[in-house]
Amino acid sequence: MNRPAPVSARLPEFTWDTLDAAATLAAAHPDGPINLSMGTPVDPVPPVIRQALADASDAPGYPLTAGTPALRDAIAAWVARACGAGVDSLGVLPTIGSKELVAWLPTLLGIGPGDVVVVPSIAYPTYADGASLAGATVVRTDSLTALGPTPRVRLVWVNSPGNPTGRVLPAAHLRKVVDWARERGAVVASDECYLPLGWTADAEPVSVLSPEVCGGSYDSVLAVHSLSKRSNLAGYRAGFVAGDPALVAELLKVRKHAGMIVPAPVQAAMVAALADQAHADEQRERYRARRETLLAAFTRAGFTVEHSEAGLYLWMTRGEDCWATVDWLARRGILVAAGAFYGPGGDRHVRAALTESDAHVAAVAARLAQG
Repeated sequence: MNRPAPVSARLPEFTWDTLDAAATLAAAHPDGPINLSMGTPVDPVPPVIRQALADASDAPGYPLTAGTPALRDAIAAWVARACGAGVDSLGVLPTIGSKELVAWLPTLLGIGPGDVVVVPSIAYPTYADGASLAGATVVRTDSLTALGPTPRVRLVWVNSPGNPTGRVLPAAHLRKVVDWARERGAVVASDECYLPLGWTADAEPVSVLSPEVCGGSYDSVLAVHSLSKRSNLAGYRAGFVAGDPALVAELLKVRKHAGMIVPAPVQAAMVAALADQAHADEQRERYRARRETLLAAFTRAGFTVEHSEAGLYLWMTRGEDCWATVDWLARRGILVAAGAFYGPGGDRHVRAALTESDAHVAAVAARLAQG
């Protein structure tokens, strides 16, 4: 019997598994390893969110895939404040974190073999993974004009602030992408998980839902957001998508069949998180301080930090193969992500996250100062 090839055969080795050897090397450091690779939040979940989760924990019935009315209102209100979007004619939908939606969006949109998904040249791996799951063709480029007459472009991913680079795309660039996609009947999906985390005055992140980008129409645009970093809710799997109401309605129809539902207590926690700005401001300040410490420490240690004007990472190089840099840092008990994870253009860079504790950030600086 000829069995079909396993789905996993379409995918590369899982990103973080490739760091196992470096993780073992870092763990041998006498003072223990410090993990700057994945970017996992370590600070406590704010009490207002934990209380909302607890208050909603008696939830014996099935939750709504579309989200409760309170959650839909909270998402729309937050998008209006943070993205400059109007709430009229805006579709919103909660998701089980943002990675789930990124991975399954091509499939949910009916994209498949013969279709093209465009991703940034250096990008979060799940954009390409999602296209591969759907059987579509991936094209890596930062310049749509380089695509030429490529047929069947169905989805274009943009990511600003970018992961891993921290690069911020100006509104004019994003507007050109939206116009290009609309002319060809393609969808623009904008990963905006780091939108609230701009660090420099000359690089203010802008949403694809902003009128200066979408022209006041949400036709063919989707913005993907997450509460993992803003509110330390990575463990809750709390995200959402907003934009074209027709596209959001289609996503909802398919997700209802597939059981892609955010648990009811998490929906209540999301309402509390989106309504409370104070905890987000406090967390942002923690990351700002950690960024200053790590930026100075890596620079003094001879690294060149590129872009990194927003988001939760430093994108750095020592002018050598990224795995040599990973190894050099691992011998000092510091684990970072190899730039090769994010595409061939990252093979001489590494990515360091700002998400470790204050004590560990200070220890990284001390270890780098020792040479």
